[in-house]
Amino acid sequence: MNETKSLPPLPDRLSINPRSPFHVAEVFEHNIGIRLNGKERFDVDEYCISEGWVKISSPKALDRRGQPLLIKVKGTVEAFYS
Repeated sequence: MNETKSLPPLPDRLSINPRSPFHVAEVFEHNIGIRLNGKERFDVDEYCISEGWVKISSPKALDRRGQPLLIKVKGTVEAFYS
């Protein structure tokens, strides 16, 4: 019954890392889905719809600051509220 609040628009580029300039906290209050080339992905850290890529964390490799390295995967990106 409290669904009168409208959802914020999904940005063209979004990151889950709070230190990123592309992090929008209001969007993460809701469940977000990412579809890459028609398949739903659950391991996306960052996406860009206009450039057609997603970034996924490497399972073992770390950068010099101890953060996981991000692997860029290209394709058709769709973001949606689930």
